[in-house]
Amino acid sequence: MRSVRIRTALPALAGAALLTGTLLSTPAAAAGGVVIHRVWFDSPGKDTGSNTSLNAEWVQIRNTSGSAISLNGWILKDASNHKYVFPNVKIGAGKYLKVHTGRGSDTSSDKYQGRRAYVWNNDKDTATLTKASGTKVDSCSWTTRDPSDKYC
Repeated sequence: MRSVRIRTALPALAGAALLTGTLLSTPAAAAGGVVIHRVWFDSPGKDTGSNTSLNAEWVQIRNTSGSAISLNGWILKDASNHKYVFPNVKIGAGKYLKVHTGRGSDTSSDKYQGRRAYVWNNDKDTATLTKASGTKVDSCSWTTRDPSDKYC
């Protein structure tokens, strides 16, 4: 009698697990649709440390939702805990935003960390995006097997 109950409960449990996995398949989906879309971790040419070279290293995030999302206080960081805290900025529905390593003038589509040294390691690293509360939104990792950029 006991084995009959278990057999009838298993399909219901499997269905619930499948539904939960579908609805909340990634932290980004649960967080409202902001994802790390692409990381260009190895700027083209020699790593000269010039501002142009530093700004050729960037992380691109994307808002996959249907409405603008405020990034105020959100944090983008690497595995060594180099942090960029987003200013009071919104990313529009379906829009992209690049965060460059070097110095520059912020626009609606490009933000600058203002650093004078590279952040993203060429051999391996992880870019992590968190809300101001510390809740992880998304992450993207790469290794030496990857080319100079990584779609996440």
